[in-house]
Amino acid sequence: MAAQILMTDPAHYRVGYEINPWMRPDAWSADPAGNGRAALAAWTALKAAIEEHGARVRVIPGLAGQPDMVFPANAAIVLDGKALVSRFRCAERRGEEPGFLAAFQALKAEGVLDQVVQIDAVQEGAGDCIWDAGRGLFWVGDGPRSSPDAAPIIARHFGQEVVRLPLASERYYHLDTCFCSLPGGEILYYPPALTPEALRRLRDVVPATLLIEATQADAEGFCVNAVALGGAIIVARPGPDLKRRLGERGYRVVGLDLSPFILSGGAAFCMTLRLDLESAPALVTANP
Repeated sequence: MAAQILMTDPAHYRVGYEINPWMRPDAWSADPAGNGRAALAAWTALKAAIEEHGARVRVIPGLAGQPDMVFPANAAIVLDGKALVSRFRCAERRGEEPGFLAAFQALKAEGVLDQVVQIDAVQEGAGDCIWDAGRGLFWVGDGPRSSPDAAPIIARHFGQEVVRLPLASERYYHLDTCFCSLPGGEILYYPPALTPEALRRLRDVVPATLLIEATQADAEGFCVNAVALGGAIIVARPGPDLKRRLGERGYRVVGLDLSPFILSGGAAFCMTLRLDLESAPALVTANP
């Protein structure tokens, strides 16, 4: 069955406020019409690349005045047909919650989802909760945007193991900005974005042979914020060294210019949400 991926129509996307260190409202306002056209082109290219690699894309409308709704990765955690919908930390994004709840309820009515529940904690979806299918666990980030209290809630709700990875910097404010679980079991990550505690936990679980360290340039280019579809890794303009290293692991790297969205601190993974992830039965545990 084809992967199913949610994207949000970018009609209302713009950069008009600053809630992370990457956001550039000045750059956007210098040419709003041109940036809007570039954003639509970049969004369309990402959708096309995802579809070319065999996935089905479902598009939902955004809401006027909610520009960051174009990043649905932050909207929910989805596994086994269950959507655990986010509660945003920043006031600027809380207005997205009703729109996403309505969208997920519509997907439930279509039979795409079986259950839609909003989490009772500050937690920003798959941006801070990344499913590792090979290991049957969630990697859960916390700190700038998501509360540590969310980890046991996630473990209980989905009945899956959770490994907390506290984040070290406001610059890498969601786990998906610095951490990517690849289909072959590798983890692409940027070590300075994780606390020593998080690095210890990661290295306790994943053998060194499967850890791929991103460089500062990779991280600052949002190359770790990637969409993995089978043997393809869709990524924002990767440098030659990262392309080579991923190619040596057998991956086909698809580079796109997503710079209009990097102006808001997001890229390929942020702009998507997998709806079809499934698990095998696992014990409920949470590594504090």
